[in-house]
Amino acid sequence: MEFLLKTDMNSEKLTAPNSYLRDFTGTDTGSDNPGPSWLSALRQNAAARFAEVGFPTRRDEEWRFTNVSPIAETPFTLATKAQSELSAEGLSRFTYQDLAGTQMVFVNGHFASDLSSATFPDGVSVKTLAAAMADNSPLVEKHLGKSAKFDTESFVALNTAALEDGAFVHVAAGAILTAPIHLLYISTAEAGPTVSHPRTLIIIEENSEVTLIESYAGASGQVYFTNAVTEVVVGENAVVDHYKVQRESEKAFHIATMQVSLTRSGNFSSHSIGLGGLLVRNDMNAYLGGEGIECTLNGVYLGKDKQVFDNHTSIDHAMPHCNSHEIYKGILNDYSRGVFNGKIFVREDAQKTDAKQTNQTLLLSPNAQIDTKPQLEIFADDVKCTHGATIGQLNAEALFYLRARGIKKDDARALLTYAFASDIVRRIKVDAIRSQLDRVLLAESALEGIAE
Repeated sequence: MEFLLKTDMNSEKLTAPNSYLRDFTGTDTGSDNPGPSWLSALRQNAAARFAEVGFPTRRDEEWRFTNVSPIAETPFTLATKAQSELSAEGLSRFTYQDLAGTQMVFVNGHFASDLSSATFPDGVSVKTLAAAMADNSPLVEKHLGKSAKFDTESFVALNTAALEDGAFVHVAAGAILTAPIHLLYISTAEAGPTVSHPRTLIIIEENSEVTLIESYAGASGQVYFTNAVTEVVVGENAVVDHYKVQRESEKAFHIATMQVSLTRSGNFSSHSIGLGGLLVRNDMNAYLGGEGIECTLNGVYLGKDKQVFDNHTSIDHAMPHCNSHEIYKGILNDYSRGVFNGKIFVREDAQKTDAKQTNQTLLLSPNAQIDTKPQLEIFADDVKCTHGATIGQLNAEALFYLRARGIKKDDARALLTYAFASDIVRRIKVDAIRSQLDRVLLAESALEGIAE
């Protein structure tokens, strides 16, 4: 596999020949199973765009704190279905034992029907994208690739060029789901570095309510690359509670884009939980395209060793009378690094906007570091918008207070660390996810006995 590094006076661009697209996605301009003509055109355009722009570099403003050359320099091969077998026993490491509801499992990007739920609630369709295009192609054609655009995003272009299948969730109008839908993406790379491109399309019709969980996980010690794109369409008066739990291998690369489009009076909340991965980038974008929308974006991540967590968020207020709330917290230890870039964009017609953004980072090591860039772009004059970022270490007075009462130093540090993250933990409504995050925090802190 060959890579070319092209340099001129104004930019540095890492690109690759057409053979790279073929090796990396299984195609350069098409596929043995191209699907409908509109999908073939979409994939071809995306492949052409990626071939043109290549990988982002640190000269690109949106990537100036994160170096993706380790991804470009690793000889990944596209994971095949033959490499994607997983036993029920092996699956148990990645599931939530106490979680009821629908579960759809993908291994290396390939649907594992034997590991997935066979029945789904009334009013809900959960299937592969290939099956959805065969059954209801106009609905998929209307939304797939429309909000997650690849013209400016290299990794979205790469994912779209490789698009053949994925997960499709359709919740009918008026459906009220009491149990969550869990989409579980597992990666394995026993024979060498592999890449997969999970694609998810979620359509929530008006007046419906649903809880969605996206999980990404992999076996410890394995090197692989997950390049995920998720598009969510939220109808009028719909309520969506979304969770993304990332538990990739400590040697894995994880690049993900989620694009959410909301209409009038929609209510969307998302909680991003980052626990694994060597290099992790999350782009979380929400477009508020109707009045009366409520949008919440929360996140927490735990970095150690030399992990890199890069969170980019964007909330686009396009219409009036909408509210958005955002809290991202990072805990960084050892030589880990964090990046937070959060943008709130208020258009001229978006009067009566109320938007709040907060980024807080706790540095547990003198070698850990964070680059944070909160942004407000406001073109309306009747708004309430705030943003802020804080970076600090454990409070010395609080640490002294706990130690003065007989608590050991390590336990005192652990208590304060847990307290820092608890604000996000308590906002999680799914017991199984909240309990898992509790266990991770307590295990990292060696305080096994303090679960809520």
